[in-house]
Amino acid sequence: MPPKHPKKAAVSDSEESASPARHDHQDADFVLLCQSLKLEENVNERAWRIWESVSALLEDSIVLDAIRKYWGICIFIAAVDLNEVSFTLTELQKTLDLNVTEFLQLLKKMDVNLDTISTKVNSVVLKLQKKHFVFSALCDKFERLCEKIFEEAPSNQVSSEMNKPVMKICWITFLLATGKVLQMEDDLVLYFQLLLCVLEYFIKISPSATIKEPYRTAANSIISSGPSRASRRSQNRTIQTGNSTEVDTRVMEILCQENECNVDEVKNIYLKSFLPFLDNIKISSPGGFPEIESLARQYEELYLRNKDFDGRLFLEHDKTLQTDLKERCELERTPRKPHTEDGHTVIPPQTPVRTAMNTIQQLKMILNTANDKPSDTLEAYFNNCTMNPTNGITKRVENLGQKFQENFAQAVGEGWAEIGSQRYRLGVRLYYRVMESMLKSEEERLSVHNFSKLLNDATFHRSLLACAVEVVMTTYGTTWSITLKSGIQVETDLSFPWILRVFDIKAYEFYKVIESFIKAEPNLTREMIKHVERCEHRIMESIAWQTLLFRMKVKTQVVEQSYLSLHADGFSVLENNDKCNID
Repeated sequence: MPPKHPKKAAVSDSEESASPARHDHQDADFVLLCQSLKLEENVNERAWRIWESVSALLEDSIVLDAIRKYWGICIFIAAVDLNEVSFTLTELQKTLDLNVTEFLQLLKKMDVNLDTISTKVNSVVLKLQKKHFVFSALCDKFERLCEKIFEEAPSNQVSSEMNKPVMKICWITFLLATGKVLQMEDDLVLYFQLLLCVLEYFIKISPSATIKEPYRTAANSIISSGPSRASRRSQNRTIQTGNSTEVDTRVMEILCQENECNVDEVKNIYLKSFLPFLDNIKISSPGGFPEIESLARQYEELYLRNKDFDGRLFLEHDKTLQTDLKERCELERTPRKPHTEDGHTVIPPQTPVRTAMNTIQQLKMILNTANDKPSDTLEAYFNNCTMNPTNGITKRVENLGQKFQENFAQAVGEGWAEIGSQRYRLGVRLYYRVMESMLKSEEERLSVHNFSKLLNDATFHRSLLACAVEVVMTTYGTTWSITLKSGIQVETDLSFPWILRVFDIKAYEFYKVIESFIKAEPNLTREMIKHVERCEHRIMESIAWQTLLFRMKVKTQVVEQSYLSLHADGFSVLENNDKCNID
């Protein structure tokens, strides 16, 4: 039996007046909770029906506070299912006194007890999990970067302007930029590169005494080669957001070097996305430093529109955004390297951001000697073909590159098209490198020099290029990911099978090149190989089901044909028998 709530029989006059007769069948505290979250009537009724179906499976000894939390989960499920969410996730968590881990555990428990979680709700929850993981990792990294960049306490000579909470202004600017500039919310690398753009901007507009070395020297060198700091701060945004194609990268280079990030990629984001963002939101005060009130107001609008968690609370280490220790990512904050008794250094676990940057560096080391054009060796193979495939290959690479860039921009944001192009070019370099290795291996194995049939096969090239680009995309997007305790693998919107749709190839065509691809590139990291193998397993499972369905369909058709044939033969026999009888 579901637990009985004592307050249902003792409702005050004010509560009764606030609760219409249509809620008589509901608990008074449940009604008040719905009112506090400003629910529509249909959401209220749906949530109560969910509660009634779930409560019978819960323990009789469950306490009132726990009941209230379950009510909140029922309300969340109903509101999402009906697409009428009137509250933010943070508002719901604060109302129920729940942190992220508790919220997810209750959702999972309800889903296990009774299948109340729809695909729609699951999708929303997964999106929230991914976004929380990314912002939690970035905030952790941001705090450590600020410790290295900004002085803790400015001297008395510094302008009183710096009494403002610089870290807070910086973080809110970043949150606002992610919401305005990026369409996807789960690409850790893109977000981190955007965060570096924000930090670069604040380093250059902050008073020199508030900045630590080596950033202070770099910022001062920009001043010495340009206008005074005061005038530069007042003109900084106006000058740079014009039709500029260049930016002084001295500060940016240090940030990128310290964080193993590609300067050209960050510079591209700075020019194409971040500076237009600054120009559009108009947050600069006459002194050049952003006004926190304006920033906070604009972010508040964004947060209320998205109805998820309040990202400002990450910096405050608010309870609602904290996870239990057991739920935290295995890649924790990097500690100082400890030493064992025998003097050996113990390599500490890395943070998600550091892991992502290291993996990208490993990929670039593999491609260090590769080119985005066919090598002399490849051209020799092409020339040995009965029909030279060079033109077809280069045109296909160019056409697919345009298609990839367009789809990347649609998924991430129009200002990020060039970033997509840079990633595609890395994929092309890997594609040519692997193709050359495969041809060398086949030449040694078969003693054949003419690969005309293979090299003129468009499907082979699309599949091989798709595999190469997928390796690059997973390096940037998912190799830093974790498997949550719930068993969910955190991935991005650009993860497999996104590339199949972009290149318009079938899963089994992609599958056929995977094993050869892995063998042809021995320098792939363990994470890259594991990802490609996961793609292989997903395709195998998909093909297995498709084959089963196909066989069932064929059997059905055979049975139907046999049935019709049997009836046709029967009619023929019957007709002949009738004729015999008549005779």
